Formats: sequence, structure tokens, C-alpha cells
Amino acid sequence: MSGEQDLWEEADRHRAAGRLVEAEAAYRRLLALKPDLPDSWYNLGLVQRQAGKFEESLKSYQRALDHHVGRPEEVHLNRGVIYADHLRRDAEAEREYAAALAASPGYIPALLNLANLAEDRGRRDEALGYYERALKVDPRCYIALARSAQLRKVNTSADPLVARLRNTILMGGAKPDERAALGFALGKLLDGCGAYDESFAAYAAANRAGRQGLAAYDGAAQEAFTDRMIETFSGKQSAEAGPSPAVFVCGMFRSGSTLAEQVLAAHPRVTAGGEIDFFAPCIRDVLSPYPEAVKAASPQALADIAARYRARIAQLFPDAAVVTDKRPGNFLHIGLIKALFPDAKIVHTVRDPLDTCLSVYFTYLDQPYAHDLSDIAHYTGQYRRLMAHWKALFGDDIFDFDYDAFVAEPRPATERLLAFCGLDWDDACLDFHRNTNAVKTASVWQVREPLYRRSSGRWRNYAQHLQAVRAALEL
Repeated sequence: MSGEQDLWEEADRHRAAGRLVEAEAAYRRLLALKPDLPDSWYNLGLVQRQAGKFEESLKSYQRALDHHVGRPEEVHLNRGVIYADHLRRDAEAEREYAAALAASPGYIPALLNLANLAEDRGRRDEALGYYERALKVDPRCYIALARSAQLRKVNTSADPLVARLRNTILMGGAKPDERAALGFALGKLLDGCGAYDESFAAYAAANRAGRQGLAAYDGAAQEAFTDRMIETFSGKQSAEAGPSPAVFVCGMFRSGSTLAEQVLAAHPRVTAGGEIDFFAPCIRDVLSPYPEAVKAASPQALADIAARYRARIAQLFPDAAVVTDKRPGNFLHIGLIKALFPDAKIVHTVRDPLDTCLSVYFTYLDQPYAHDLSDIAHYTGQYRRLMAHWKALFGDDIFDFDYDAFVAEPRPATERLLAFCGLDWDDACLDFHRNTNAVKTASVWQVREPLYRRSSGRWRNYAQHLQAVRAALEL
């Protein structure tokens, strides 16, 4: 018994310290001796999930269920998140969330995840139904209230839903992230009914709440990082790894990347890959210090990373002819992408900078710079510096998809986009809002509407609040 106890304690120590390889090995040794420990199977699944071993994690979680783990709803929830967020298998995710509810009918995390899945698929009424169920279980489920309010429209600031959000915020029982979510929902409703000053005040309060718990934006560090990127990627470096397995769509958050991807995904040869989480973990685990480690890496090391990326694409989209990798922040890593895949095509999304800055401020983003307009303006300046450098190096392989030009004249803009990606014209690309693929970004509802122009020039409604931004961006 002491040997098993020692292994259990060793495994838990490694897990708590984030030593994933050692923790997995210890749990495996423990379970080889004593395979009927459901909590240890659960912890092994957790460690494997954190390590990105998603198929193995699913099997370990299933073993925990087979051995009658306590609170099986949590295991089903974790399996559902793996299916939805990491393997893009939404039908299996829905099945797991339903199983969690079968085990615990009032389990709010499962209701929220089912609602989120319904939103991804464009099923507004279904999502609202899940949010209402969550609120019946717990009227203080502020996240459900905020998300459901985001799906609704009001005609006046005197609407009862506006009052409900305001009163909930004023009650003081919500945590900072909940106050932020409620405030962003309130701001959206007020913006939609033309109460712009009230809307801006709501967004400002939401951003103050959302900033709590985040590291402060460090402008000097961002400038230094940009300097290092420009110095490191001063020429072309190649892994000679063969053709790129994806078209990369990137740019500032809220600049039209989801729209660009949906236009491409309407083409019969294109599969929307969404935000593929590859480069950030790779940089953390393999290419530290970044970016200098890229320049120091051997061609074989870069080829190995390219092979891992190619395998990830093949795992997620085995039958796809053309895949999009739409992760806005990948504009930071264009040098790395071109080192791995010299022929990679980069669709760079651009939009009126004031509209972009305002939209970032009006969206609940987990980014240190996103909660203050001065910080957003500074970050935008560093983004511009870096993109100018990438264009000097790789200009022929970078295409500016201009959101404002697209909404003004969609066909010529679409023709240019398809030609850049080597795709023939297809009329379906003008009907992108009819796509049935899951959309897992804040733009999920905008790209499911027919084309509209109301977001172009939106900043004019808030011009008095943007004077400092205009000055910082020299507009």
C-alpha cells in the first residue's frame, strides 16, 4: 500500500507543479498497479489534456467513468470541451454535454457550453433556451444573463432588459469578470438603439472591470518585442518543408478576419479551420527565447515543427483541399510562418483604424492592451510597424483584405481575394452568411447576416471619445 500511496503523492506533486511529463508517467505507474482508481484516471486525463494529448485524454476520462468516478458530469464536460475546442467534433461535444446533464440535470457549466455550441452553429433560439434554463437553476448566473442579452436587441434605453442589466451591475454581487460581461452586454444593447453616450459609459465601466486580474499593458516591452522581431527576421529563412497546408488569415482583432475566412469558406474547395492553437504553444515549448530561437534553429528543427503543424491540420481536417488558419494574433508570427512554409499565403485583414480600435474596446478580450483606448492605440502603432516590416520581406505573399472596401463593393474585393489564394470564382462566396460551419469568435452573429455597411464608419458615433486615439495614430 505504501508504494501506491507514494506514487499517488508523487503524481499529484508533479501535476500541481505543472510537470506534465513526470505527472503522466507517475499516474501510469500507479494505474498499472491499481487500475480501479477513478480519480487517478481523471487526473491522468487532465494532465494529458494540458499536454495536448487529446485522444489519450479522452480515453483516460472514459476509464474514470468506467470506474464510477464521483461527479461524472465534470468528466463529461471535460470530454465535451476537448471535442469542441480541440478536435472540432461538435456532434460528440454535444453528446457529452447532454450526458453531463443526464448525470446532473441542473449542471450549469453543461448548459452554458451547450448554449455556446448553439451560438457557434448559429442557432440563436436554442442558445437562448439554454441560457434561460441556467437562469432558472440560478438567477445569479450572471454569465448566462450577459450572454443571453448579447443575443437580443432593444429599441430604447428604457427597455426592461437594459434596466435589468443596470440593476444587476449595481447590486454588487457579481465578480469582476461577471460585471465586465454584463457591462459589455449593456453597452451593445445601448449602441444598438442609438444611445451612444450611455453605451460608451457602459463599455468604459465594463473595461475597468475586465482589466482587473490582467497584467498591465507594458508599452515599452511591446516596443522592445517589435524591435527584436524586426532584428531577428531581417531576411528569409526556410525549413524547405514543402507547400503550406493552410492559408493564414490574420490582423488586428476586430479587423474582419472572421468575415474573410467565411468568404473563403463559402468556396467549395475551402474548409474553415478557425483559430488553430499551434504557434503560441510551440513558441512556449520549443522556441524559447522567442523570436531569437527561430534564427538559431537548424533547418531540420524548423522542418520538424512544420511537420507537426502539417500533422495537426491533417488530424483536424483530413479530407480538406484548402484549410484556413484564422488566428488574428498570428500577424506577430508571420516571420515564423514563412520560415516554416516559404510559400505560405497571408491574408492580412485591415479596416478603418478608428473602427478597429473602437471595436476592440467594445469587445471583451483577454488581452492586456484591450481595456484602455490609449493602450489600444499604442498596440496598433506597434502592429503597424511590424506589418510594414513583414510586407517589406514578403510583400508578394501578403494580401490586404480591406473590410471597408469589401462591404462597399463585395464582388471585386472577393475576386481579388480568391485570385490571391489560387481559387476560381464561385458565386457562393458572396453568400457567405449561408455557411453552416461553426464560428467560434465574437463575430459569430455578424457573419451570419447578409452583408451590411453599418459597421463602417461606426467610430463617428463616438468621435468625441476618440480624439486621443486619432492623435496617437496621426489620423
